[in-house]
Amino acid sequence: MLKTVWVTGAGSGIGSAVALGFAKAGYRVALTGRGVQALEEVAARCPDSERVLVVPGDVTDRQGMLEAAQKIAKRGDGLHILCNNAGLNIPQRRWADLDWESWDNLLKINITGALNVIAACLPIMRGQQDGIMIHTSSWAGRFHSPNGGVPYGASKHALSDISASLNAEEGVNGIRSTALCPAEVATPLLAKRPGFDVSTLDHMIQPEDMAQTALYVAHMNPVVAVHEILLAPVRK
Repeated sequence: MLKTVWVTGAGSGIGSAVALGFAKAGYRVALTGRGVQALEEVAARCPDSERVLVVPGDVTDRQGMLEAAQKIAKRGDGLHILCNNAGLNIPQRRWADLDWESWDNLLKINITGALNVIAACLPIMRGQQDGIMIHTSSWAGRFHSPNGGVPYGASKHALSDISASLNAEEGVNGIRSTALCPAEVATPLLAKRPGFDVSTLDHMIQPEDMAQTALYVAHMNPVVAVHEILLAPVRK
């Protein structure tokens, strides 16, 4: 059966690489993000445009995400895999730089936005008695990371725990959940980190590595839940 994958934050970085990876592996792919042009550019790079659905939207729009999930499931004969990837970090990362407006916005996107997408998928996956949720957490969601910063680390710790809760509560409904916890990934987000040396990007985890990891999870024996995967670049 041809399966459908929904990727949020699909316009760049890890999201676009994951979308392309699944498309090249023969899946139907639905792309969500706030930038329509970026989504369309990703869609144009997929091998079969008939299997790609562009669904622009903001993960903080709860009703919009519910409608998006239903649209995707209707078009794709179900919604089988969620790649819950939308998220961001900010320059004001330390307690000394506390900025409530940007911190609140980060938490709204990284936590509430992730919850909105999960909640939109759950009724569909429960009805199917089948579903995989793959969440882009972070090394900072497993260990404290001064580079990642206070609000980002808190949001990713929350996302990792949300993923664990899905395995605890929804496994009975055939739903499995995985938190991907990479250290440095060569994305535009990483390049914006204060003081980051962009010349080191080639030595980091690549977005395509994240796509390969997500596909590994998707191809796992359905009686096995991969709870968490930690990835880090080789230190030289």
